[in-house]
Amino acid sequence: MPIFALITILPCLLVGPAAFAGGAWAFWPVIYMTLLVTMTDRVIGANTDNADPEAEFPASEALLVGLGLAHFCVLGMAIWGVAGPSGLDLAERVALGAGAGLIFGQISHPVAHELIHKQTPMMRWLGQWMYTTLLAGHHASAHLLIHHIHVGSDKDPNSAPRGENLYRYMARVTRQSFLTAMTLETQRSIRAEKPIIRHPFILYIVGGLATLIAVFMALGGIGVLAFLSIALHAQIQILMSDYVQHYGLRRARLANGRLEPVGPLHSWNAPDAFSSFLMVNAPRHSDHHVSPNRDYPALQLDPEEMPMLPYPLPIMGVIALVPKLWFGLMNPLCDAWTSDRADLGKSRPKERKVGRKISGQAQAHLAKSIHAQNVTSSFTAGSHTQRRSRARDGR
Repeated sequence: MPIFALITILPCLLVGPAAFAGGAWAFWPVIYMTLLVTMTDRVIGANTDNADPEAEFPASEALLVGLGLAHFCVLGMAIWGVAGPSGLDLAERVALGAGAGLIFGQISHPVAHELIHKQTPMMRWLGQWMYTTLLAGHHASAHLLIHHIHVGSDKDPNSAPRGENLYRYMARVTRQSFLTAMTLETQRSIRAEKPIIRHPFILYIVGGLATLIAVFMALGGIGVLAFLSIALHAQIQILMSDYVQHYGLRRARLANGRLEPVGPLHSWNAPDAFSSFLMVNAPRHSDHHVSPNRDYPALQLDPEEMPMLPYPLPIMGVIALVPKLWFGLMNPLCDAWTSDRADLGKSRPKERKVGRKISGQAQAHLAKSIHAQNVTSSFTAGSHTQRRSRARDGR
């Protein structure tokens, strides 16, 4: 747990001196979230060690709550530093805003994501408010009601099909996730006979408007513009993470016409140590979908059974910004994994049975959560093989 705390808390602490002192300090948050993360991932390499999957980590929740509360302080300082009388020059303000946006997209988002999966109402509420103050409150509902249930199928807007570029994906998902999640939450509220005031989208919409009004009253129109820019930056990263982690992976349709259960085959993973600690193990994505109730320090990684990204998750997000490069890199990997998976299904049927069993556990937990509230093809193939080998060896 100390390593998670150190790597996630440090960039949040850097926002204070960046906003109030300026100068070189203003550039440190963005340097940390880009150059430092990239270089450290390169130096440290992969970490495929797995904690006991049944172990409990009491301190993990304390860190989530601490980071959740820190989110609001960091957001306030960042907006003030960018739009207020902070004395920063234009370059410093831009750097601070960019660094803060990266923190919200790569630390606040994974933290809020973990919180909305918790059974404790106050933790779920904290996660909802974190998303709401980034004007993405609907994600808290869409993630549980749509994504986890329909992942890897056409019914999940956030599971990008092979061949869809990031920009088309973001335009589509923003609208579909919001409307579908609102419809599902409305149906649940009607069935439960809840008063309209308890509809989650009241929190998301009214809370978002309240945040905008508070920023306007404190810093005027320029403050609202800064806030919208930072929130949009964070939202892009939220969408980008789902795009990268599920691109092109689809659940097979069984002989009975139903989709196969959600399993480790339906998410891309990254074993890179530093960025995984930074994002509270979000890159260990397959196991999260298999066991959503598992504490993030205990999430498992198996390079032999789970699709592996060729580069760290933040780097893959940057590559996704260039569709031609993304398709050249990822489409052959999708095809290769589909081929590997077909061979796996023929030669190792026992593994498929285990996957079904685990998926049943995942669905049971989700029910509780919801209820509670390129590069060339030859290079790509070689990169895929080398990546899986490097991850397996822990290098």
